[in-house]
Amino acid sequence: MSFTAAPSRPASLDAAGRIGALFVSAVSTVAHSRDVRRTEKALSQLTDRELDDIGLTRADIARVARR
Repeated sequence: MSFTAAPSRPASLDAAGRIGALFVSAVSTVAHSRDVRRTEKALSQLTDRELDDIGLTRADIARVARR
């Protein structure tokens, strides 16, 4: 059985792919951070009673927001 090697990509395409992946990762990180802040803000505005109704305490807010 013979295997043919996949054609190698030029180095410039590999570098572009890595830069693209880095950009996508950075955008994803920024979006996640924004979502965490929004969630923390929304939960922080609830009363203790409202938090209790959904099974949370103030101490849980940061952990829940970062999920």
